[in-house]
Amino acid sequence: MRIGIVNDMPLAVETLRRAIALEPGLEIAWTAADGLEAVQQCERDRPDVVLMDLIMPVMDGVEATRRIMAQTPCAIVVVTSDVERQTARVFDAMGHGALDAVDTPVVGGSDMRSAAAPLLRKIRNIGWLIGRYGNRPALTPVPKPAPPAGARRLLAIGASAGGPATLAQLLRDLPLDFPAGIVLVQHVDALFAAGMADWLNDQVPLPVRLARQGERPLPGQILLAGTDDHLALREDGTLGYTSCPRESLYRPSIDVFFHSVAQHWRGVAVGVLLTGMGQDGARGLKALRERGCLTIAQDQATSAVYGMPKAAAAMQAAVEIRPLEEIASRVIQAFA
Repeated sequence: MRIGIVNDMPLAVETLRRAIALEPGLEIAWTAADGLEAVQQCERDRPDVVLMDLIMPVMDGVEATRRIMAQTPCAIVVVTSDVERQTARVFDAMGHGALDAVDTPVVGGSDMRSAAAPLLRKIRNIGWLIGRYGNRPALTPVPKPAPPAGARRLLAIGASAGGPATLAQLLRDLPLDFPAGIVLVQHVDALFAAGMADWLNDQVPLPVRLARQGERPLPGQILLAGTDDHLALREDGTLGYTSCPRESLYRPSIDVFFHSVAQHWRGVAVGVLLTGMGQDGARGLKALRERGCLTIAQDQATSAVYGMPKAAAAMQAAVEIRPLEEIASRVIQAFA
């Protein structure tokens, strides 16, 4: 895999060079000292992955991400100092299509391999997504459950690259008296899941917080998966976190949550799969459709990255394929 490094700090660039040298099969395609130079480099020589800093002269990483994804799309990982303190910028970049974020490795008193491990893990994960490391094992589908019963209502939403801004737009259009519980699974590290909940709280009318072990989805609140384990609905209708399946590429996995809803929810459920790279959520959405739920996938024109919704469409997991601006009104209609 060929890697582009975008950072205006020579020490950070050298640290990233050393980190990449630890992983066989990775090589530096080029380096850029600001976002504008990165946009130009991608036009001349598009790499497999771009490691994008956020705060730089000339053009920052958010605008560079937006331009690259619009003109020469490729996998982008935000790599910057102190991700937690730059939550808003991280989510802005993810809204434009960045796949993930991680702190710039700091060697300090630890060895380089340990310091670089989180970054290299994310690059390997992206390698699986873009097909450079072969196929990942498929998750085992659950048996088709009994038809839903009762009047409880649940809106289950999955998103990845481009998700934060997309989620904000969708949820902003839901009323305060929305009659269903809402649970979100966004591909985001536990490190800044709480920051994303706070960020969404500033964007949407309904309150947003991290899902807690053992609670039930209820109307009037939005629950966000908040750990590096998978969020799942349990047989008793409560939410819980589980480390299995361990082979899942994404933690938390949308497929795991959707499958659990298809298996255990006893009420009316709607599944929505939004923008994102890869195929996570497509099989789970199909399980929801087979159970008789309304399932919606975002269309290509409004998706920042048309990967997960495309996979859902290809396997006929979505009952409907809609532009983002129509999804909220359709969901409101479904629960009327």
